[in-house]
Amino acid sequence: MDISKDKKIYFSSDNHLGAPSDQESRIRERKFILWLDSIKEDAEIIFLLGDLFDFWFEYKHSIPKGFTRTLGKLAELSDSGIKIYFFVGNHDYWMNDYFEKELGIKVFKKPEVFVFNSKSFFIGHGDGLGPGDKGYKRMKLILSNPFFIWMFKLIHPDIGISLGKYFSQKNKLISGEKDISFKGEDNEWLIKYCKKKLDKDHIDYFIFGHRHLPITHSLKNKSKYINLGDWISHYTFGVFDGKNFNLRSFNPENA
Repeated sequence: MDISKDKKIYFSSDNHLGAPSDQESRIRERKFILWLDSIKEDAEIIFLLGDLFDFWFEYKHSIPKGFTRTLGKLAELSDSGIKIYFFVGNHDYWMNDYFEKELGIKVFKKPEVFVFNSKSFFIGHGDGLGPGDKGYKRMKLILSNPFFIWMFKLIHPDIGISLGKYFSQKNKLISGEKDISFKGEDNEWLIKYCKKKLDKDHIDYFIFGHRHLPITHSLKNKSKYINLGDWISHYTFGVFDGKNFNLRSFNPENA
């Protein structure tokens, strides 16, 4: 599809709302909402690339408490005609149909290819891709198993959500300790994944979250790997204006 004149596509990832505490999360949530307000006039599509929440699990009639301001703002933007696409991350993997039914937001559980203005975009959260990390990949198979999900739903929501939040916050991804620096092309597993994909098909932009570090890295044939960073330390986002993609930082004072 072609982007409408004077419109843009925005990309954001890794808010981890709810961590490390409700009070600290609320401060970051306000910044994210200010950003959503700042882009609503020229946004045609907004891609949210996962880990919006530090923990999310949908029971049949219950969802985690909180995040009212974020959910309300997303509903407002969706109702205004802005398309919003959500790619589940490893912290909010257990999404079902709540976003689609209540907010009009399409949810994806695996990477997808999009074409805008003749530019191809390979988009996903980024977890479990590339070589290595076999322990996490095995864990993901278990956590995505329908039987495991059914078993978890048998736990009362008050207990299940509390357990989920506890174990999610024990996950060191929120600290960013492993993601504070670029490891070099030969050691970045998402770059390895992109290079292997390029052996088969050309992609102009590979766009991921998960890594928590803002990265723009050139690959062969003018392809680029972009990691969006996060809304914990960097407050970074991506924007495509129909011709070029740029990674930017959000400053609430300039919004």
